Order: sequence, then C-alpha cells, then structure tokens
Amino acid sequence: MALKAVNVTDVPNLDQVPENNASLSLYSSRFNSEGLELNSEATFKVPKFLVIGHRGHGMNILQSSDSRMKAIKENTILSFNSAAKFPIDFIEFDVQVTKDDCPVIFHDDFIFSEENGTVFEKRVTELSLEEFLCFGPQREAGKQGKSLLRKTKDGKILNWNVETDDSFCTLAETFQKVDPSLGFNIELKFDDHIVYQQDHLIHVLQVILQVVSEYAKDRPIIFSSFHPDAAQLVRKLQNTYPVFFLTNGGTQVYYDVRRNSLEEAIKVCMEGGLQGIVSEVKGVFGNPGAVPRIKESKLSLLTYGKLNNVPEAVCMQHLMGIDGVIVDFVQEISHAVDDMIIKPLNEGLREGDEETETKSKLQFSQQELSFLLKLIPELIQH
Repeated sequence: MALKAVNVTDVPNLDQVPENNASLSLYSSRFNSEGLELNSEATFKVPKFLVIGHRGHGMNILQSSDSRMKAIKENTILSFNSAAKFPIDFIEFDVQVTKDDCPVIFHDDFIFSEENGTVFEKRVTELSLEEFLCFGPQREAGKQGKSLLRKTKDGKILNWNVETDDSFCTLAETFQKVDPSLGFNIELKFDDHIVYQQDHLIHVLQVILQVVSEYAKDRPIIFSSFHPDAAQLVRKLQNTYPVFFLTNGGTQVYYDVRRNSLEEAIKVCMEGGLQGIVSEVKGVFGNPGAVPRIKESKLSLLTYGKLNNVPEAVCMQHLMGIDGVIVDFVQEISHAVDDMIIKPLNEGLREGDEETETKSKLQFSQQELSFLLKLIPELIQH
C-alpha cells in the first residue's frame, strides 16, 4: 500500500455548506437537547454513548454461519431504515464516487459479476452511475440486473446471497429516503493500493460535499476516513461537521506509518484539526493506556470490530470512557446499551442525582478497572 502525503495547508477553505446549516450544533431528535456540538474551538462533544449501525443494519459476511450476517443487504436503503427501527444514533456507510461524479454507497473497491460462466471484476470508481446501478436487484419491475458476487478476505468468490435483498443507492437517495432523525457517519472510501494526487482527492471530496450541502438539512453527520490525507482535507474543505480518522489501531501494519498505531492517529488528528478517532476495538483493548491520551488531546473516540457485537465488551468500553461503538448486531447491542447504560443514567437524572453519570462509569474501582484492562490483551488473543 502507498499513500502520498499532501500539504493540507495549501488547500483553500471552501464553503460547501449552505447558510441555513452553518450552525456548529448538530441536533437530532434521537439526542437530548444538547445535540452534537462542534464548538468554536473545533472540538467535538458527544452528549451520550453512541450506538452506530455498521453499513446500516450490519455488514454481510457471506461465509458466516450466523444468519444475522446475511439477513439484509448491507449499505442499502432497506438496511438503513431497518436499523432506524432500533434505538441507535447513527448509521455508518461507505461512499465512493463514480466516473461521472455521482457519490454512491458501496464498501468494496471492486464489483464482481458473472457472465456466460466467466467471473469479471469492475472497479466502482471506473463505472458510470448507470453501470453501477445495473448490478443486483433492480427497482424497475420485471427488470433483471447483472449477477452480483463478492470476493472474501481469503480470496473466495461467492454469490452475494442474503435473506432480504435491495438495490444499490446513491448518497442523495440516502439523504432523501432514510429516517431523518438518524445521523450519518459517512466513511470516505479510497483504495489502499492507489497513490492519490491532491487534486483528485479534493475533486472527489467536493463532489461528496456538494450532495451533503444540498440534502443534509439538520441531520447529524460525522465524516471519517482511513486515508489520512482525505480526512485532513475534508476538515479543511468544511468546518460544520466533525471529521474522525479511522485506524486499525496497530492491529495491522501499513506502508503509511500514520495508520499503524493510536499514537500516530492522535498526531494525524492534532495536525489536521480533526475531532476524533475511530479505532478497531482490539487496538484499544490492546493499548488501553491510549484512551486517556486521546481524551487529554480533546478528541472523541469511537470503535468498530467484531468484539462490538458482544454486550460485555461494549459495556467495558463505556467504563473506559469510549464515546460510542459501531456494531453489526444492531438490535441486540442497542437494547443492551439501553438496558445497561442509558436507562440507569436516565433514572438517576430523574431522581435529581447530579453525580449519576460519574457513578455509572465507576461501577469498578480504579484498581479493579486497571486489573480488567490488563486481562483484555490476553483475552483478545483467543
């Protein structure tokens, strides 16, 4: 993998957000009256522990024996609105831009299909919007789309079969058709194996920001990206929505050292004026001492990963001071968080206990919490 650094200070600050959306307070009816705030110092305040639906109702793992991983086609309007039925705050989804400059929702770099017994692949960003929408289920009654396959991490190519399917969608449609109370965590997708020039990154980001500007209205939005330059650029191009840097937290090694640890992620955020980090949860559990350093840097911290589908692991993160989790098992985790974190806090507030929030995070003594955190690196090895 190779990523080319760009000089972000040379990029002009472009106003991509309309005047009626220029407020730095991001409010949704799913949050309390504080909303999500990006204050005048560009720090980000999360008013509650956030639950975020991964690619909507959850990602698809086609080879999984767990039917929940193949219930609803990921990154579709159906998946997004299915997630909205549960007490979550945001959905996370992946945005790429077609060759004719239309932001679309799709995770993988390539689309796989089969024709006359031959499997072929197409890079998403080299397709036109019309070509992209030709794959999979079609909206027009009676119209047959091209077959859709997926390449797994171990190199197998499988039919992309799910229990409830849906057609591909654009970013504009997502704004128009998804429950308006639901926040969007928009991941800006770029191929790890391509060196992008600054002009190209700026163009892609401007195309995406234009759609956000036109359709976002009062919807809470968080931008995120594994590409450090793209993350810093989108922060430079707009100052309304918070930007988080995505990292594996040291669980994988990349050519670009900025992606190889939580310490490097902090540097990326501080240098680019970003508001937070989204880390693989194993990276945090393996390096729990990074959490107070992230907080001291006035950064928010979210996590993603398979362990976030385990209620106990999610509750441990709340105790550690992590601000939210991206999850696949939306129903189970949202209800667990509601029962174990949100309801006890709300009950205390109704009773007028000003120290309830502090108490809810100190169910263990510091010594006990320290001991549990020391066990975590051993537990995640298995």
